Amino acid sequence: MLGSFLGAIMGLVIIFFIMIGIVAGIMKSVKTKEVEHIDSNSILELKLDHAIPERTAENPFNFDFDDNTPSRETGGLNDIIACIHNAATDNKIKGIYLNLADISAGISSIETIRKELQDFKKSSGKFVIAYAIGYSQKSYYLASVADKVYLYPEGEIFLKGLSVEEMFYKNALDKLGIQIQVFRHGRFKSFVEPYILDKMSPDNKIQLHGLLSSLWGNMLSDIADSRHLTVDAINEMADSLTINSAKEALNYKLVDSLLYPDQVKAQLKSTGQNSKTKKDNEVNLVGLDEYRRSFSVTSLSTKKIAIIYANGDIIQGQGDDETIGSTRISKAIREARLDPEVKAIVLRVNSPGGDGIASDIIWREVELAKQKKPVIVSMGDYAASGGYYISCAASEIVAEPTTITGSIGVFGLLPNAKGLLEDKLGINTDTVSTNAHSAAPSLAFPLETRESIVLQNAIEDFYHTFLTRVADGRNMTVANVDSIGQGRVWSGSQAIKIGLVDTLGSLKVAINIAAKKANITGNDYSIEELPHQMNPFHKLLSNITNNAGEAFLKDKLGDAYKPVEDITKLQNTRGVQARMVYDLNIQ
Repeated sequence: MLGSFLGAIMGLVIIFFIMIGIVAGIMKSVKTKEVEHIDSNSILELKLDHAIPERTAENPFNFDFDDNTPSRETGGLNDIIACIHNAATDNKIKGIYLNLADISAGISSIETIRKELQDFKKSSGKFVIAYAIGYSQKSYYLASVADKVYLYPEGEIFLKGLSVEEMFYKNALDKLGIQIQVFRHGRFKSFVEPYILDKMSPDNKIQLHGLLSSLWGNMLSDIADSRHLTVDAINEMADSLTINSAKEALNYKLVDSLLYPDQVKAQLKSTGQNSKTKKDNEVNLVGLDEYRRSFSVTSLSTKKIAIIYANGDIIQGQGDDETIGSTRISKAIREARLDPEVKAIVLRVNSPGGDGIASDIIWREVELAKQKKPVIVSMGDYAASGGYYISCAASEIVAEPTTITGSIGVFGLLPNAKGLLEDKLGINTDTVSTNAHSAAPSLAFPLETRESIVLQNAIEDFYHTFLTRVADGRNMTVANVDSIGQGRVWSGSQAIKIGLVDTLGSLKVAINIAAKKANITGNDYSIEELPHQMNPFHKLLSNITNNAGEAFLKDKLGDAYKPVEDITKLQNTRGVQARMVYDLNIQ
């Protein structure tokens, strides 16, 4: 009876959400019809106040019950770029308003948006105005491209340089009686360090300092060019914390004026010549989601370029829109390879790596596809370790200067909880086995010497395979790859100098290269995005059943969730891993 009751409740819940989806879909259709027309003298507003995925998720639940309540934008990087590009030739759009705070995106994604805004200004002659109550370093990096940068009179700009902060759990694990047994190849392969050290190793500090210096140098160079300053002058401001008030930001020419929101609206109204508004004090601002539904990017051409999005950790199996499942991504590459209408493939990689075998499965499909048609890799914020593994076989590799890539190295982790079980909890473990090593590996006792040797040999074998894959794909020697490998991470600017990357540029650059290699002239092609996104209803129900607890903890703990996330990753790390040092929290 209880089972039937619970089943009925679950059925009602599912039906409830399906009905919401149907109603939402209808409302979305109505909403779409309402926004197909954009008023003249409109200004495209970019808030970027949401996490920016590689592509916009299909979400029928994204609607507003109250038009007077500002909604949160949901556009992915693909639609942000499409909106800026279309606005350049749209006579109804007079300019772009960057309404900024902090931006929840990687530096490479921000750089991509910044370059598109530069192209927008150059090709259209229209204005770009930026405003914020306060600028983070990332948001100011984007804002600096604007014709005018405004700041709230009591606001500030956080300009202090880049840093990486990491937590180390060795002492806590020691107190718990847990030993982490590590197998790795690569002196810079630092993913394991938080579990076996109490601070960064000297090698890790060397690589991170080089990486941060490259990223910061690229940001400073762009800011200096846009604001007519020098890199040395901006570095001096950061070192001395000179910019500690809005007035200092104005004095040092980081901003053009200090304005209140109503003054910014007046400026926009004047600049955009907004004469046809509902009220005298209103500006015709058009949000990303609204504007994206007002134009179409479809093409009638039978020639296709397939963009395959490989985003997130690499795992075996199906995966989803936030993880790279070897089965799902391999199928997408295979479909593009076998489709005669697809003339070239662009593999968009944004991944810190993950499972080694899964990476090799995807690599094989890239290798097969390259034999049939051009395969161009476009690297996002990350394309490191397993992310580079699946990229190295491509015909050509394109990365942003601020892309984090490389990390050619592998490792394996195995916790030994014998101390925790016996000494802390008083739990003893006994086994019965048919052979000498039948019970290994186990959390209840450490590995024997022979078992450790076998696992380390597996790491060495896979590392050699990794080196060989890169050497073959990049026309290098194994020794040369090893010298720049060892798990070391590089920026895109560094990677092009050592042969890991061919061209610096955005996804748009990669698409142009793919079209050229496929002998496609002009814009005589259409874009097909793969793999097809998951059904939003299935995704919603999956999140409800599988990730409710995780989402709750993330929401309640905020930044304090990081240790929980790290321990969870340790728990889920199985087999040979081709993963970047760790998720770099660059601030």
